[in-house]
Parts: sequence; C-alpha cells; structure tokens
Amino acid sequence: MKFVPASAPPDAMTLQSKWYTSPDIFAREAERIFSRRWICVGRTEQLGAIGDFFLAEIAGESIIVTRDETGGIRAFFNVCRHRGTRLALTPAGCFKSSIQCPYHAWTYSLTGELRAARNMEKEPHFDKADYSLHGVVVATFEGFIFITLAPDPQPFEEAFAPLLGRFSRWNIAGLGSGHRTDYDLDCNWKLVFLNYSECYHCPLIHPQLEKLSPSDSGRNDLFEGSFLGGYSELRTPEASLTTSGHRGRPPLGTVDGEDLARVYYYTIFPSMLLSLHADYVMVHYVTPIGPNKTKVVCEWLFEPSEIARPDFDPMDAVDFWDLTNRQDWRINELTQLGVSSRAYTPGPYTEQEGLLHAFDRYYMSVMES
Repeated sequence: MKFVPASAPPDAMTLQSKWYTSPDIFAREAERIFSRRWICVGRTEQLGAIGDFFLAEIAGESIIVTRDETGGIRAFFNVCRHRGTRLALTPAGCFKSSIQCPYHAWTYSLTGELRAARNMEKEPHFDKADYSLHGVVVATFEGFIFITLAPDPQPFEEAFAPLLGRFSRWNIAGLGSGHRTDYDLDCNWKLVFLNYSECYHCPLIHPQLEKLSPSDSGRNDLFEGSFLGGYSELRTPEASLTTSGHRGRPPLGTVDGEDLARVYYYTIFPSMLLSLHADYVMVHYVTPIGPNKTKVVCEWLFEPSEIARPDFDPMDAVDFWDLTNRQDWRINELTQLGVSSRAYTPGPYTEQEGLLHAFDRYYMSVMES
C-alpha cells in the first residue's frame, strides 16, 4: 500500500449551505444513501445469546437486529404483519423464544416466520407463510454488523472489497467492548465526517493530541470513493493516545514495527469512523437525526484478556478521546451555525483537506446519480 499526503486541487471549494441545512436534501439522503447503503449498526458481541436483540434506526425506520435459534444474526423491520404495530419497544433486550406483537399477540419465530395468529385458523384464504416479518439483509465484517434496507443491494463482499483483510493485524473481530459513550450533536452528519478527515484544526482545537501526534504527519492510502483515510504518526513508538501519553497495554493481534508508532483513521461511508491504535480500536457510529442533528456512539475495543483483568481500566483511552470528541463536536456545532447563515458562501479547501474534497465529490456523485 502506498501512503501519500493529502492533496486538494487549487479550485477545491466547500459545499453550498443547502447541503448541510435543507430538510429536502436530508430527505433525499435518506432515500439515496441511507436506504441503499450498507450501514454499520453495532457489534456481534451485543447479541451474545439466542434471542438477544437491539434496535437500529435507519432512514426513519426501526429495525430489529437479533440472534436466531441457529446462532445466526437476523434483522427485521420492527413492524407486525397484522396491523403494523411496533413489535420491540425497548432499545435492547432478549426475546424468550419468539417475537410477539403487544397488540394482538401475533407471534413470530426468531427467523421471522409467523407461528401464531389468534382466531385466524378458520379464515379460508389466510396462510401464515404469507405473513413472515419483512427481513433486512445482514452482513458481518471484523465483528461489526452491517445491514442494508435495499431490496437488491450490492453484495457486501463487492462493496467492501477495498477493506477486506486490510485490518487483519488488529484482530478486530476478536476484540471486546470496554466502554461506550453516546453523544447528541447539533450539526449535520457530514460535518462529523469532514472534521474527522483532517488535522488542519488539531493544533488549535486539540493541543493534547498535537502533543502526541504531529498534525502534519498524516498520510493516506484510500483517497477516492466510499472509504477514505490513512495514518498519522505518533511522536515516539512508545506513545499512545491516552491521558498518560503512554501505551499501557500490549499491542493488539500482530501489530508491530512501524504500526506501533501510527494511528490509522478511516471513514466508512456513510455510517462509521474507524480508528486503529496499537493497543485499542475506537469506532464512531454516526446516525443522522435531522439536517442539523446527529447521534454519535463512540465505542472502545480491547483484547478480551485485558478486559478480564481485575485491574482493567479503559479510561486512559476513553478520557483522552472524550475530551477530543467534545472539542470536535463544539467546533462542528459552530460550523453548523455558520453554514446556516445567509452570509455563508463556499470557501477554499487547503492542501491538508484533500480527503474532505474527496468526500464531497463522492457524496455529490451519489446524490446526483
């Protein structure tokens, strides 16, 4: 893989205000992006037992993600086939052995088939086989669960071909969750992606990050399309992006050599930011709520053997990034206020913002297709 510095053409400009503020464009995004693309909704470990489930919100739809009787992962629209009532009412839980509607007790298997429909046995034209739950296509990658609302989606292995095997050194599928934090942001989801993709702002906004990782050290190997990113260097191989500035845990998987002094950052359009550190992995799950509202869940992943230690404490990594996140969210919200002004006009991207221009190009190609 060849890594190069960010690069933007001299005429590269930011997008017009409407792309961050318009309800009509937000509705188009739901249809053209979030209803068609593979969306990361969580980790397989959230479904540790048969019947475990959680709900995901995508493009205004409530989706049940659960583990069936065979151990497979399934996803269904959270809609009863009788009168459309919501089936699962809590964000997460465990179905005992079936999924039952709270209204009239129509009951479904964990694989979605209708098992029981009260008082329908004598209806001559009723066949339970015609009323299974509406399914949603599921794929797993590195322990993450992806789903798509598209009725005929691009195969996952084809869509994610540039990433398959790329992160094997970190053994992400074998990691466990050490901590999760939820954030509610008053900004457009695209500003979160754009901010993540440049460190032009780091010396001013993140002095604690600049101290450990030079803002001009970024190099990229994915710079076109739905996956963008590369690495930034640490000032020493012993450093880690933690409150102490040092790596207090063994490296993950087979991470060694120059990767001990790098942090890899990738955007996975349109729902995920993946940060690969030598001793932990951090992921941001990004969910648009409105043109100027976004939910972000940040999760820190560690080796299970570290999590099992009596003295395990993830807060050196969590606190470092919670501070960094909140610094980013604040400046993203200020940007949202600015691009909402009648005085805003597109401005020029700097050389360090080449991935932002690449994101804009790809986003516009999808929206205009």
